[in-house]
Amino acid sequence: MFREMKRSEKMLTKDEILEIMNTAEYGILSTVGENGFPYGVPVNFIYRDDKIYFHSALTGHKTDNMTFSNKVSFCVVKDVELIPEGFSTKFKSVISFGEVKEVEEEEKQEVFILLIEKFAQNYMEAGLKYIQKAEAKAKIYMIEVQYMTGKGKK
Repeated sequence: MFREMKRSEKMLTKDEILEIMNTAEYGILSTVGENGFPYGVPVNFIYRDDKIYFHSALTGHKTDNMTFSNKVSFCVVKDVELIPEGFSTKFKSVISFGEVKEVEEEEKQEVFILLIEKFAQNYMEAGLKYIQKAEAKAKIYMIEVQYMTGKGKK
């Protein structure tokens, strides 16, 4: 169903993939809408237990597309280094494919807290207050990862 990586010498190990997924600040969520066009949008995320979690506004292009089709891809890039004299770029990337769904209410606050811990851990108290004010205006989505590969120039 999913293609194998063409350049196997660049394949990252599971540990390298996990390090990227646990430390990257954002990834690009790609969806497809009714018009058949792909739509890629950067989102902050957390990765846990083969699942990618991110927040979203209640409505918009991204939510419309995910309602149309729950099949998505998610790409993360880290450690980018330009090599101008070699006409190249050194980087590590992970691409995931899966199905996305909205997180149930009882899990929603837990994911918000994990997002605060990852991105603003020095502001937990203020973050918890922010969650109370903002959680009714946002959704949490989860991608159940079905296939994930990583590649990097070593």
